[in-house]
Amino acid sequence: MTPAAGHPPAWAVLDERRRGTRFLTLPVRSVLNSPASTHMGFWSINPYVGCEFGCTYCYARDTHRYVVERAGGGGKGGKDGKGGKGGNVVVERSEARANQQTELVALQSLPSSPPLPPLPPLPPDVISDIAGIAPEDAFERRILVKTEVAEVLTRTLNPARLGDTSLVIGTATDPYQPAERRFRLTRQILEVLLRYRGLSIEVITKSPLITRDLTLLQQLSQRHEVSINISLVTLDARLARRLELRSPVPAARIRALRRLTQGGVHAGLLIAPIVPGITDSRAGLGRLMAAAKEAGARYVVGSALRLGPAARHRFLPHLIREFPELAERYERHYGKSEAVSADYQEALTRRLRRLQHEHGFPADEIGRRRRQQPEGRAPRSPVVEEQPTLL
Repeated sequence: MTPAAGHPPAWAVLDERRRGTRFLTLPVRSVLNSPASTHMGFWSINPYVGCEFGCTYCYARDTHRYVVERAGGGGKGGKDGKGGKGGNVVVERSEARANQQTELVALQSLPSSPPLPPLPPLPPDVISDIAGIAPEDAFERRILVKTEVAEVLTRTLNPARLGDTSLVIGTATDPYQPAERRFRLTRQILEVLLRYRGLSIEVITKSPLITRDLTLLQQLSQRHEVSINISLVTLDARLARRLELRSPVPAARIRALRRLTQGGVHAGLLIAPIVPGITDSRAGLGRLMAAAKEAGARYVVGSALRLGPAARHRFLPHLIREFPELAERYERHYGKSEAVSADYQEALTRRLRRLQHEHGFPADEIGRRRRQQPEGRAPRSPVVEEQPTLL
């Protein structure tokens, strides 16, 4: 693949941080993931693969491995555990496959997506570099940058195909992670979308950097239906740091939410994932909703932790170190399933709905953009709220 004018060649190192994080150009032929490819109810786009925030529970770590293996990188993530040939076992998987696991909806096990065309081969030095890092670490230390995302989106976006279906930016990695300060790819995507009218656009982020683009988001809101989902699992800064190693502090995210809503942008709080036994208390969730209400959030929604293969490899060892009293229960429960039990989910849903009602938020499980629903409308809420228990 010949690089576009003004863009570095495929897999070139664009930048490097002191702690060892490197940023590599990722060649792309397409950037939109369709509902047909993900089996989800929306289109999605991710300007980066990998994320510096390093959230221990992140479901999207396999995204990085799929892309690298599709390019022939292999590495420690290969199924034979030796790199090289082991990577070929999953070479047909794509970023769209990883996008099956998003924070916005309850998920089911889905078949693999069809193969994408092969990427340009990884250079030997890049193969050696990535092979020397465990795949769960490579996700946050080798960030793949889609430098041509705006050009490819311009060529391939057909608004008629999207119809009333939402286009969600940031389903697999945070579009406003630190890399965005330099590369500005998310901003470029928004600038492309500003050329159109009548789309349904959502952004998911943990980062207050999104307020840099407040004026652009205001302009987009005049032409499209726009919703910004600020992701936050706890107001406790120390607890947040134990779960999310380098993500912005909770107070900064609440300030960002306030700036967006005061600027007239439709925004709300996404509590995801809700981590059983750690961030699911009524008091903690209530404080989050109170802070969101004070910041002008139009909605607050949440969903429970899911532990797919990628998240499991990072989160369970971390749990043993940080929350050893829960380790046995997690091993017993999540050893058999990626999802929480039906009983836990039902109790958590009741808790969330009751809290939504108490704080004047619409009770919408999926989550977003019920603009016609009057604020404070009372949902059906149970008489008795059960305590969610993992086991």
